[in-house]
Amino acid sequence: MHKHRQNRWNSGIHIIKKTTLHLALLAGALIFAFPFVWLISTSLKPDSKIFEMPPRLIPKPLVLDNYINMFRYFPFGRFFLNSLIITTLTIAGVLVSCSLVAYSFARLRWPGRDFCFLLLLSTMMLPPQVTMIPLYITFRKLRWIDTFYPLWVPAWFGSPFYIFLLRQFFLTLPRDLEDAAKIDGCSYARTFFSVLLPLMKPALTTVAIFTFRGAWNDFMGPLIYINSTEKLPLALGLRLFQTQHGGEWGMMMAAATIMILPIAILFIFLQQYFVRGIVLTGLKG
Repeated sequence: MHKHRQNRWNSGIHIIKKTTLHLALLAGALIFAFPFVWLISTSLKPDSKIFEMPPRLIPKPLVLDNYINMFRYFPFGRFFLNSLIITTLTIAGVLVSCSLVAYSFARLRWPGRDFCFLLLLSTMMLPPQVTMIPLYITFRKLRWIDTFYPLWVPAWFGSPFYIFLLRQFFLTLPRDLEDAAKIDGCSYARTFFSVLLPLMKPALTTVAIFTFRGAWNDFMGPLIYINSTEKLPLALGLRLFQTQHGGEWGMMMAAATIMILPIAILFIFLQQYFVRGIVLTGLKG
């Protein structure tokens, strides 16, 4: 009898703790989501209703004029396409280069491997301001200024952080898979593409999300290398829009919504792979 009461007591305590945890997480989620919800709400209000008191979270009336006027008075469609091109090429470059280098560091044995990996990690300590001028001089001599090349070509030469992240994930995969592939006569390339790469989906998704966020929101790169208005990506185009239409808050909120929405949609659909990739990359090192 006493044991039964103790079990009921422990079960009740567990339920209370779990409920409290969920309520705390829900409260935190609402706090972090509120600015985004308010951003969308403001973008759907006419200018006369944006600063009304008391403020309304649900617009009344709900209008799309801010989005229509935003594309009518400014080439946001072109800016969006530029960002999409740069981001796609950057993601492709990071995934290809970093996965190959990480595979080499994690699964292959060659002279100087550990030293090269340590040298690679040491480059993460260099702030980008140190390499900014040498890179600009290099790209100017290549006649790449005012083109997209400086914004996506470096991604095809790897990123130290993403190489480290993928290497950690490679180390969690059992070596029995490679041994079985060798018995079947697979080369290193065949083993990588046919055996290991399909298992890398969580880590690759994590890297893709990080890369997408960085390339999509990149402001400094286009500011340095792009001179023509028609070649501006969305991040710099939004700043240009602010200087010309900064007092039109409804249009500003609509432009900011267009800027944020792709990242939010990407994370919503890929969050399970993102969380799994972050967890697994820290299990073994």
